This record gives sequence, structure tokens and C-alpha cells, in this order.
Amino acid sequence: MLSSFSIISLIGVMLGVLVLVVVMAVYAGLERNVKGRILGFTPHVLLTKHDPTAPDSRLVEWKEEAEKAKKLPTVEAATAYVSDNVIVDVASWQRPVLFRGIDTADPAQVQGITNMLDLKKHPDSTADLGIDDRVVISSMLADQLAIGVGDKVRLYSTRNFGEVMEAYKATERPPVREAFAEVWEKSTKTLIAGWLVDGEKFTLTFPIYREIYSALFDIHEEKIREPERALLKIILESMDQSEKDDTKEVFRFDAASKTEIEKTITELNQTDAEKMDADTLKGLKSVVLPKEAYVVGVYQASQMAVTPDLFVPLPLAQDLAGLDDAVQGISIRLTDAYRADEFAAETMPKLNPEIYSLTTWSQQYQAFFSLIEQQRGMMYFTLFFIVLISAFSMMAVMFTVTIQKRREIGVMKALGAAPSQIIRVFLYQGMILGTLGAILGVGLGRLVIHFRGQLQAALRTVGFDPFSSSLTGFDILPAHNDPVEQAGFALMAFILCSLAALVPAFFAARSDAAKSLRNL
Repeated sequence: MLSSFSIISLIGVMLGVLVLVVVMAVYAGLERNVKGRILGFTPHVLLTKHDPTAPDSRLVEWKEEAEKAKKLPTVEAATAYVSDNVIVDVASWQRPVLFRGIDTADPAQVQGITNMLDLKKHPDSTADLGIDDRVVISSMLADQLAIGVGDKVRLYSTRNFGEVMEAYKATERPPVREAFAEVWEKSTKTLIAGWLVDGEKFTLTFPIYREIYSALFDIHEEKIREPERALLKIILESMDQSEKDDTKEVFRFDAASKTEIEKTITELNQTDAEKMDADTLKGLKSVVLPKEAYVVGVYQASQMAVTPDLFVPLPLAQDLAGLDDAVQGISIRLTDAYRADEFAAETMPKLNPEIYSLTTWSQQYQAFFSLIEQQRGMMYFTLFFIVLISAFSMMAVMFTVTIQKRREIGVMKALGAAPSQIIRVFLYQGMILGTLGAILGVGLGRLVIHFRGQLQAALRTVGFDPFSSSLTGFDILPAHNDPVEQAGFALMAFILCSLAALVPAFFAARSDAAKSLRNL
């Protein structure tokens, strides 16, 4: 029969292994489930364009690029990628959020959103986004703005603000003829006086042409009103279309081009600033006009990972991002998402690295996964010390047992027992306790994991919920049993307990038989 000391040691080892098994299974489950959700809507590999020769790196011919990507090995699907910021307006409550465009023609993306829907709190939720005026929102956004399925939201593109600010700043400036009075007057007078007649055409010498063109181009690139910029563009384009004669060092213009240039200069000299400002601000209606959309679904978000607050259909995403028919990249989905890094390494040499780049989902969420790994490492470290403390407690118990058994040890040594035999007696006891504690700890740990839903419900009834769904994103705390990992925990507990028993056993074997018998 086990003594009370031995039972206490056994319980200590069992609890240490139990906590280690449960906590690490929960961490593994959270990581697997969060990864599963992320992979439901995130590209396994994102193909983007970064052309240094062009200021705009969006993909215009993205459908052709997607078709090429589909032909690559292990590629399951390739579709458009659009993600940006937008301001949500609900009953005069505004909040900036992140949105992600969903290609509703891709069943995998739609299914990924469907798997995330919070059907418990929002049973009417659906991932049927259509093509324009429907959105799926996060549970956190739904709680903050007190909205749900069927409610209407307004979406303001943040891309508009720069254009609006530029338009308003332009209204504060004087017209071109006043803002650049000296350059404008000199250029226009030089142009009108510089015309030379050459048969039915008109010419400008090289020096005059270059002086005027350079001056007008510099004005065109300044922050001026758009109507004036359009008129300057007409003059510059007319000058670009002239015929260059290197022999006579002149540029030839036909009569229509000359007339158009002079007419445009006259218009710029007579522009009405107030009328131009009114037309500019009136045109802003098409820029800042909000998009209205209906909420058709709410998905359960998690504070453990950054996910978009809005999922919108691709056409609406393109409008909000100001891309017209273009996209930001190509979302590539693989048959095996966990081979994304290998796929990128094999595919990148086939692309022009100065223009195209490939980003895997693990790289995109590297900070998040690094945090998870750090937390797992810290938990391993902390819980290992719990088991180690249990082993030290067993060592203390074994020292107590050796003191209690001094007479028996003395009798055994007096009868000729070898030190190794005495060591084995206590070592076997520690090994038995370690084995029982490890087996019971793993078994009870798996039992706790199996009934974790019922345990969470019981804790919630008393007002204690350390793993709320708002934090984890799951009603029932996810967990994943890894038999190999749990066998490692059991083996670690067994080794620590065996070593803990070995130290007092060594001291017991060195005790003097005569002294042990005489002190009793």
C-alpha cells in the first residue's frame, strides 16, 4: 500500500503533467484553428507587382496573370486580391476598418468565410456576397457599432481624402496667370511673337520651343486647378505633335494646331477662379459619395489574430480602393498551404524579381506566429518547472522515507545487501511513482480536454470565463491532442522522478549499518 507521503508525491507529479498536457493541447488547438481560419480567406501565396519605372504598381491585366498562375504546379486556384482601409459610417458613428475583397466566383474563398460565420449569435448570417452591395462584418465591429444582419452601412474610401484635400487646397490658390505671372507672361508673349510662316505652316525655332515647353510643363506639374491643368495639357500635346526639322532647327505646326494653342492661351488668360472652384467641388460628389451596403453575415473574430473587419465582393473592393478594373495582386491557393514557402522558392526564379514579388501566408502573419511560438516556449519553460518542483517534492519525500526506514536499511546492510541493491529499492519506488503520475496525468489531461466544453459551461455559470469567445474567437476552447508530445511529457516526468529518487537512494546506500541499528 502507498503511504500518505507517496500519495502526495504521486498527486504532485500527476497535477504537473495534467497542467502541461492541457495547456499545451489548448495552445496547439488555438494555433491550428486560427491558422485554419486565416487560410480560409488569406492567399497561400500573394503575387504583387512593384515596377520601379511606373508609379502605379497595380495589376491591370490581372486575369491573364491569374491564368498563368493556375498553370503552375500544385496551384489550386488563382484570383484577384484587394485589401485596403475604409471608413464605416453607421448612424453618424464612424470608424476606420480594414476590408478584404472576396472573389465570389472562387468557391474556396466563399467556403472559407462560411466556416467563420457566427451562426449561434447571428443565425441568419450567410456568405452570399453577390457582386456589389453586401458585406460580411466581424463580431467585434458588430458589437462596437451595435449592428447585425440586415443593417445598412455606409463606406467611405480613404483613397478619396487625398483628392479632396488637393481639390480644396487648389481653390485657395490664384489662377495660373497670377500665381506664375512672370513665367506665364514671358512664355505666352514669346510664343505668340515667335511664330514664323513657312508656306502653309508655322514654325518655332529650337530655342524658343524648348524654353516655352519647359516653362509650361513646369507649371503643369505644380499644384494647380484641374481645369487649368487640362488646358495646359492641350497646349503641351499640340506642341508634342509638331514636326521636328533638324536641318533648319525648327518645329512645324499646321494652322489648326497653332489656332488651338492660341485659343487655349486665351482661355487660360480669361479663366474664372470662382467658376472653376464650383465645378471642382461639384465634381467631388462622385469622389466622396459613400457606398451603401447591407450586412448579410457576421463572423466570429478573435483578438488573437488580426483579421479584416469587412469582407466585400471584389467589384465593391475595387471601387473602394480606387482601382477601377485593376487589382493589387494575385491570390494563389495551393493544394497544400504548408508548402507555400517551397512553392515561392521554386517559382520566384521564373519571375522578374525587380518587378514581381511573392509573399507567403506564413510571411504575412510572421509576427503573429512568432508571438504564438514565444508564448508556447514560455509555457513549456514555466510548466517544466512545475513538474520539476513536483520531482523535488518527491525527492524530499524520499529523503523522509530513507530516514523512516533507517532500521530496515541497517538490517539489509547487516545481512549483506550491496549498496546497488539498496539504491534499486528506492529508485524503483521513484520510478513507480513517476510512471503512475505520468500515466494518470496524461489520462486525466486528455479527459479534461475531452470535456472542456462542459467545464467551460460550468465555469460560466459561476461568472468565471477566462477563455471568452470574444478573446479566442471560439465558443468552445479549441484543443489538439498530440500523442507524441504527450508521450514526451510522460517520459520527462518519469526521468525527473527517477532522478529525484536516485539522490536519496544514493545517500541511503552510503549509510553505516551499525550506526543505523544503534540509533534506533
